[in-house]
This record gives sequence, structure tokens and C-alpha cells, in this order.
Amino acid sequence: MRRRNFLLSLGLFIGLIISLPADLESRPQNTSKNLWRQLLPGLELGSFVPALNPDSEDATVKVLRIDLKYFEFRLLNASSQISKKRKPVKDWVIGHGMVAGINASMYQKNNLTSVSYMKTRDHTNSTWVSKDRAFLAFDPKDKTQTTAKIFDRDCEDFKKVRAQYRSVIQSIRMVSCDGKNVWAPQAKKWSTAAIGMDSKGRMLFIHARWPYSTHDFINILLSLPIDIKRAMYVEGGKDAQLYINTGREEFEFLGNYRTAVDSTNGNTIAWPVPNVVGIFPVSNHK
Repeated sequence: MRRRNFLLSLGLFIGLIISLPADLESRPQNTSKNLWRQLLPGLELGSFVPALNPDSEDATVKVLRIDLKYFEFRLLNASSQISKKRKPVKDWVIGHGMVAGINASMYQKNNLTSVSYMKTRDHTNSTWVSKDRAFLAFDPKDKTQTTAKIFDRDCEDFKKVRAQYRSVIQSIRMVSCDGKNVWAPQAKKWSTAAIGMDSKGRMLFIHARWPYSTHDFINILLSLPIDIKRAMYVEGGKDAQLYINTGREEFEFLGNYRTAVDSTNGNTIAWPVPNVVGIFPVSNHK
């Protein structure tokens, strides 16, 4: 009797496995190897090892979660300075008294200008409005508006956003306004820096040293317990950087060469970049 029940249960279990939807198989599932650490009030660092590489610490995805009640955004451009000097993200952050920073966008061959639209209240780095669908906007003219948000041209009016916010960065959309992966599968893989937003409006600085195709990396982000709702790509390869300095702790995450197999033979240099998004504490948080 026990053997019969066991065989029946086994048959049901196998049937359930066979009937799993294809989409569930294609999307990487989150593992239990994840951790959130509070660095400061309103600032948390998450470390997540995707199911694609469960045994490789080099594959850890780093996510800095930012509560806008405690932190404000700032865009820094080498093109706005007399020297026009590019710097590693770390140098931008320390030199301007910020807490953390990440690449602002990819840049053109002149090593200064963003590939798409980019401006602050005092300086316009690029006037070119490309076909890219995502915009990070902050420094609102009306203080009753959200202090920072990722907008999607398929859901919001770009001209209206540009009129409402003093700082705007256009870049490539990764997760759309309806929470979908909008990248087609591809063979090319590289390190990634991205900026995201969760359902509570918290901003996410995201860094992955391990080389993933962008399509696969987006699926990884959607599988992680970070509640990501929108995201945009800001840099790839060796230039991708995330730097954090709370005064008590310091973290620096660097991108890798496309040809590197692992971190032991890969990039160890924080390469100079022209445009960085950083955060600094709000003087009177709510």
C-alpha cells in the first residue's frame, strides 16, 4: 500500500515537472544566496548570486537601493569643467562630497558627450534626443513632484518631463513601464552598469562584473527580490563602475574586459569616465 502511494505521488510530481510553462524555464530563478545590508538610513546594499552562476562569487549582482527621502541625485559632467578631465567614478564621488556614484551613460568618440540627451540645470552635455526610450529625470522645478524617476517614452511625454525637471538623462531602456524585458536575445556578453526603480519609487544603482547578455541580465534582475519595475542601461564592459563611500565603509565594483574569463585575470583599473550620476544626503529628510 505504501509503495503504491509512493509511485502515485512520484508520477504526479514528474507530471508537474513536465507541465511547467516554458517561460518559467527560460527565466533565471532567484537563489537563496542574497543579502541586503543597511549602510546608512535610506541606503542599502544588496548582493545576489543568480541561478545561472550559483557557485561563482564573481557573478554576484550588486544593487544599491536608495530611498529618496534621504538622498538626492546629482549629474556631473567633465564637459562642464574647464579641464574637461574624465575621472574614475570613485574620484567623481569623493571630489564632490557624494556618498555613491555610477556611470551616467555611454559616451561618444570625443570622450565627453553622451550618446543621447543629457543636461543639468546649469549645463547641457548633449542636445541629441535619440530613439532611446528611457529617461532618468531629477531636480524637479516643482518641489511637490517626485525628486527622481525613470520615465518611459511609451508611457510618458518626454517634452513634458523635460519641462518639469532640470536634470535629464536619456538612455537605453531595459525594463519597460509595464515591467517587461524589451531586449531580444543576443550572443554578446559584457559587464553591466544600470539604474533602476522599484515599485515604491526607490532608485537602484546596479552593477554586474560577470559578463551576461543584456537580455539574460534583464531576466536575472526581474527574478531577483528587488521589486524592479523600470530600468535603463548606462554602461558596459570595463568602464562599468559603481562606487560607494559612507565614511565608515567603502565599496568599489569594476567592470571587466569582454575577453576575461574571471576576476583573477581581468580588469583591476577604475577607468576614467566623463559623466557620472551620484547621490548626496538630503539636508532635511522627511
